[in-house]
Amino acid sequence: MRPEDTDEAGGNGLRVPMTWLTTEYLADELLRTGDLMEPTTLEFRAGRDALALTMFLCEFPRDAPAPRALPEGRVDELRVLTAYEGTWRSWICERLAESERCAEPGDPDLGLARSAWRWLEETELLAADLDAIGPAPWEAAADAVGGDQEVRVWTPAWQLGLPLGHLAVHLC
Repeated sequence: MRPEDTDEAGGNGLRVPMTWLTTEYLADELLRTGDLMEPTTLEFRAGRDALALTMFLCEFPRDAPAPRALPEGRVDELRVLTAYEGTWRSWICERLAESERCAEPGDPDLGLARSAWRWLEETELLAADLDAIGPAPWEAAADAVGGDQEVRVWTPAWQLGLPLGHLAVHLC
């Protein structure tokens, strides 16, 4: 990889998205350390991308090298931001729009962040329908005969990735 600053090339060299790559690496490490999901699954990717996007957009310093571990204040901030209360999606959209207004044209970090968001929004994964969960299994056994089928629905990837990322932050 060529360095982000390319004075020798007259400023026309390849711009490396080091901020995004470092953020994505930190999110990946948090999820792997938590050992919550097999790293080869789409659910893991959804968790990594949701967490990386959150970290990228929450005012992490862009000019300083990324730390190997997150400071406690950042961990608390991530816990609040990834809490599943329905506001995360609108927060991401607002922050992406703000970042696009402030970024230089062709910013490679922002391009990868937009790509991650597009994947999280447009990709649907088959998951258990948590709204369809009824009484406890031992109560349902008396009521239903052969009712062991789990209800599954297609869910946007971010809705699966966000709780996974949140749990990984709690475990760090």
